[in-house]
Amino acid sequence: MRGYKVVDVFTKRPLLGNPVAVVLDAEGLGDDAMQAIARWTNLSETTFLLPPATPGVDYRLRIFTPRSELPFAGHPTLGSAHAALEAGRVAPRNGKLIQECGVGLIELSVQDEGARRQLTFGLPRATVTPLQPNDIDALEAILGQPIMREVPPACVNVGPIWVVAQLPNVTGLLGLKPDLARSAAFERRLGVTGLSLFAVYQEGDAAIEVRSFAPSCGVDEDPVCGSGNGSVAVFRRERGLLPAKGTSYTATQGQCVGRDGRIAVTVDVAGKVTLGGSCVTCIDGILHL
Repeated sequence: MRGYKVVDVFTKRPLLGNPVAVVLDAEGLGDDAMQAIARWTNLSETTFLLPPATPGVDYRLRIFTPRSELPFAGHPTLGSAHAALEAGRVAPRNGKLIQECGVGLIELSVQDEGARRQLTFGLPRATVTPLQPNDIDALEAILGQPIMREVPPACVNVGPIWVVAQLPNVTGLLGLKPDLARSAAFERRLGVTGLSLFAVYQEGDAAIEVRSFAPSCGVDEDPVCGSGNGSVAVFRRERGLLPAKGTSYTATQGQCVGRDGRIAVTVDVAGKVTLGGSCVTCIDGILHL
């Protein structure tokens, strides 16, 4: 028997964020068993909490989609930290937790407790590679509408690798019905995780709307994607779309799949990206294996 939680991330209200399944006592599970559990939960990600392999680290985390393992992912990082804290498996030291995962060590900040708890993490160092012109043509064919070519799209690698592009307006972004079969083939050909697309709001409290698609990983549309939003932030800074002195903003995601995710994004003067938000546990129980 193993402790098991499903945590809704980037929301204070159950059923409106992005759920992650968290297996709290994963020691002794092999790769095949972890993949089978992830396939069974059929959520965009399932995580497995393990004892750390490095001194000074609070826990080690493995992250699986229904089809493959990821070296890092944003909302599973926050949701797993929330689950570990709530279950008493870890306690913050000076308001910090250190997570070990495929990309290395991730530092999380913990503010408040219980329903008021806010978690943030620093995005791993990113690399940005421009998308080739023929691939931009292929992307537009997948989306069925034009992107903003004056803001050249790129592949942003933060562990997961996202093709990031800006659309002219939020209405067009929300109306997207991409060809998912062609997108999956495109993702496999480029060796990327998926597509993270954004558009700018002209008014309201949110700066941008984001949508993330990863059919090659078994996730047609990710409701609220941490690494996707982080990649968008890296892209916006790289393309000169954010103030050089640094900035903070709120991104929203998920309304096309019945969610209402809100992601707090900060980009400092050195370009370091921090993401955060609220979490709420929706399922708390025991996994019988």
